Amino acid sequence: MLYLDYFQELQKTLHEQGNGQPQLILDLSKLEQNIDWLQHKMPTHLKPRLVVKSLANSILLKRIAKAFNTQSFMVFHLPHAVHILQAYTQADILMGKPVPLQCLKSFIADQAEHLPKVQWLIDSAERLKNYLAYAKERNLQLRINLEIDIGLHRGGLSDLEQFMHCLAIIKSHSEYLSLSGLMGYDAHVSKLPSALFPPIQSYQKSQQCYMNFMNVMCQMLPELDLSALCLNGAGSGTLHHHFIQTVCNDVSFGSMLLKPTDFDLEGLEPMQPALWIAAPVLKVLDQIQLPGLERLKRFQPRQRAVCIYGGYWRGKCIYPPGTKPHLLYGRSSNQELLQIPSSCRIQVDDYVFFRPAQSESILPQFASLYAYEQGQYQKWENFRE
Repeated sequence: MLYLDYFQELQKTLHEQGNGQPQLILDLSKLEQNIDWLQHKMPTHLKPRLVVKSLANSILLKRIAKAFNTQSFMVFHLPHAVHILQAYTQADILMGKPVPLQCLKSFIADQAEHLPKVQWLIDSAERLKNYLAYAKERNLQLRINLEIDIGLHRGGLSDLEQFMHCLAIIKSHSEYLSLSGLMGYDAHVSKLPSALFPPIQSYQKSQQCYMNFMNVMCQMLPELDLSALCLNGAGSGTLHHHFIQTVCNDVSFGSMLLKPTDFDLEGLEPMQPALWIAAPVLKVLDQIQLPGLERLKRFQPRQRAVCIYGGYWRGKCIYPPGTKPHLLYGRSSNQELLQIPSSCRIQVDDYVFFRPAQSESILPQFASLYAYEQGQYQKWENFRE
């Protein structure tokens, strides 16, 4: 009942303060609960690194960065890096994916003074050589973070021979390249079938793999100070494993603080969903007539439906309970037709609420977040590129 009361209260406030269009709502009280829980769980020796694509809103990022006392960010999109560099004087950016050489060139053209604040992720000796050639051409020194494959098998340096080759290149060209650390993403741990691959065992296996790379690195570069390196790992789905035991000193997270449906995972049960899509109802249909079968209207099942403003968002329809996309009409991004229970009392200009599957895919679809707290909304502009 409290669940229904919650959405009824959101609907009431939207009737009073909404703009009559689909709105992306952030519940600040639930966000704060999630932040508090994570703050109490996070070991002090781990550096928090915020994943910008999952929290792509400047006010939201500032709020979370302040809570975790961090200016460390993982960035997947170059324009996001520019946003961060403009907003944080002590920013430390780790690129979350290897980017084409042209991206590096574009960055140097516009943001050369910020080059020391960025770690460029490298997944192969070939890419490293391309970056090196450009660094020589422009007389630059690039901070290089090596992507290691610790079980996800989505690219990266997958064997020790490749890894050693990259280390040798960095070591022999220290005037142009410096090793800033390693990045090993262990997202597979939370996605493998637990009956066949128990998460704890999968995590321990990935950590041992990470350690193998670290041991080789220390043998080849004994002068390294491990505490000064960025040994990055985790992600929202596996962060809780790192609280117990980890070889990393730097952990990335973002989505878990908003908890979209993709993060209904073991270990994240205490986290609260904090992000909703509210879509106005444009039409209420007391009975759906199937196209071309008008003569058989009286034989068709009596199914009620609504047409909403917008639609086809990746997520789950959560309120009113029992609302779902119509099987025959399918999904639509304009006036999506949703089947509703016959007992549902809904009117034109009421709202249907969706829980997004991902924050990173939904934030770019909306110009703003509407931050909700104590019956009031604040409009926060999202990153638009």
